Amino acid sequence: MSKSVAKITFYDDKNFQGHHYECDSDCPDFHTYLSCCNSIRVTGGAWVVYERPNFSGNMYILTQGDYPDYHHWRGLNDRLSSCKVIHLSSGGQYKLQIFERGDFSGQMYETTEDCPSVMEQFHIREIQSCKVLDGVWVFYEQPNYYGRQYFLDKKEYRKPVDWGSPCSAVQSFRRIME
Repeated sequence: MSKSVAKITFYDDKNFQGHHYECDSDCPDFHTYLSCCNSIRVTGGAWVVYERPNFSGNMYILTQGDYPDYHHWRGLNDRLSSCKVIHLSSGGQYKLQIFERGDFSGQMYETTEDCPSVMEQFHIREIQSCKVLDGVWVFYEQPNYYGRQYFLDKKEYRKPVDWGSPCSAVQSFRRIME
């Protein structure tokens, strides 16, 4: 099985119309090429796209497919300015440990599957720390994969700010797969 080449195309109009900008690697600022982004086509790889230059602001995780308007990637508006390729783990294995308290304390739960509701599945209100043992994951502030998104790769996160969140409101999470 061959790996797909990373490729993402941003369009300034909905439904893949208007001017476009194509990327096949990390790009810290494409805002100079497009003043807005209303549709995206991912033809290879998985990507993190950011509202602001230099990989900052709200982020959205996109896998291969068509996103005809910003609602399809659950965007808040038509502003995107930078993007990064997600390097998926080889072997396709996923393992995540979540903790109800910071610094890996309190009750610990281990999973290898997506979770649409942390409260329903693990009976905890929030995740204060975690260890990504295998794979790459995305945390969501709300159940059913809604709200702000946070990209997590293989490492330890002692507190929510380590994964980029100002608070511990993680209500769902899932694996990032191509």
